[in-house]
Amino acid sequence: MPIDIDQLIADIKDTASGILHKDVESVRGFSARQLHGMANQTALIALGISTGQITDATRDFFLDQLVELARNFANTLVGLLIVTIERLWNAIVGVIWNTISKATGVALPAFKPL
Repeated sequence: MPIDIDQLIADIKDTASGILHKDVESVRGFSARQLHGMANQTALIALGISTGQITDATRDFFLDQLVELARNFANTLVGLLIVTIERLWNAIVGVIWNTISKATGVALPAFKPL
């Protein structure tokens, strides 16, 4: 049975869009919360420095904490993107495997990601 190329492309796009939409929304929610928290922390530190509650002796500690917060945020986003790419890859290969199985009548072995 021949493979309908247009249908295969549509199936891959639909699968990819579903995963990306869901994951992008999750990342957006996480990002918004984290950015809000970093902005609030920045404002509190600035206020503490300007009022003298954060002294020269403790200023570096608080600034270092902001740097670490930003680093952790970026690393978490990278991790979320890697997971999304892996999910996307697995789903696309699943669509392709399913299409080949239907076209040939042969059940392909389960795809095992590297």
